[in-house]
Amino acid sequence: MLVTSTPAEVKGVRFMVMSGEKAGGGNGNGSVAGAVEEERAGVSASTQTPASALARASAQAQAPTQAPAPTQARVSLRERKKQLTYRAISDAAVAMFLERGFDKVSVAEVAAAADISKPTLFRYFPAKEDLALHRFADREDEAARVVGGRAPGASPLEALRRHFLAGLDRRDPATGLCDAPQVLAFHRLLYGTPSLVARLYAYQGRSEAALARALGGGVTARLAAGQVIAVLRILAEENWRRIDAGESADRVYAGAVQAAEEAFVQLRSGLEPEGRG
Repeated sequence: MLVTSTPAEVKGVRFMVMSGEKAGGGNGNGSVAGAVEEERAGVSASTQTPASALARASAQAQAPTQAPAPTQARVSLRERKKQLTYRAISDAAVAMFLERGFDKVSVAEVAAAADISKPTLFRYFPAKEDLALHRFADREDEAARVVGGRAPGASPLEALRRHFLAGLDRRDPATGLCDAPQVLAFHRLLYGTPSLVARLYAYQGRSEAALARALGGGVTARLAAGQVIAVLRILAEENWRRIDAGESADRVYAGAVQAAEEAFVQLRSGLEPEGRG
């Protein structure tokens, strides 16, 4: 059954709630295929290569009062439509996976439910696992963005610490500290499916590489990035483990904050205090 995604708020976090009969698209008629068609139309409307987010931000910073050129507006519209299409297909797939299990749903069934062909689906999602993990794709460079956008005078580690603590406070699912029913269902699907867990490690590998670049590159930066991403993963997994065992997010919160503080102290000081033999 194809379903739509309607927004819901849980402590300020936006989730996609599965309900209804059709997946929402970008053309107003509720069709994923329509969203694909609109996205293609947006691509054909402009032959320019989309600027990176960094380039766009840099241009805006240099000329904050300058109105965007028509081609820039078309690129922005194209990107928005592409994201709507990705989300519509992914949400439809996740709903089917939650209902029947990941391994019992074929790619052909997802494509049919979304009213698109398999080749079109694979243009958006190279692997079946990506259908479920699409929501992680937008967060691959999150740690790198936090480091790159940190306040003047703040160290990369302090910026990452504050960001994770803020995520705990707002019950961000990425921190594992979220007991919203739809998030619990998704996490159980994820951690209960070995192929999804394996694919998730690939996403985390890209997060590590992006953070290493933000830290300046080189072996030292790669070592630091590897440690940071591992700490964030372990903290999130521990929070999720407790919630999956039946504790509420509010009950876990204090312990999650303490664990995070201790983890960042360990990152800052190393495995052994200075002077110990």
